[in-house]
Amino acid sequence: MDDWLDMLQWPAMVVTVAAGLLVGSKSPGRRIAGFCVFLLSNLLWVVWGWHDDAWALIALQLCLAVTNLRGIFKNEDAAP
Repeated sequence: MDDWLDMLQWPAMVVTVAAGLLVGSKSPGRRIAGFCVFLLSNLLWVVWGWHDDAWALIALQLCLAVTNLRGIFKNEDAAP
């Protein structure tokens, strides 16, 4: 199981990059999707950080999750 958790950083990175691309969209719906994908990346990073005892990374991801939730709520008004 350790090998699987060690490799989790790579899918977490890919999900984070995909989320960044979506958040950069002019479409409110895609931006909301991007923030949701960012929440998934936050979860993946927290799991990996827990496994590696990366407490600062976990704290960062929790703070970023709050900003992602804010992004979802702020973009809901603009969504069609």
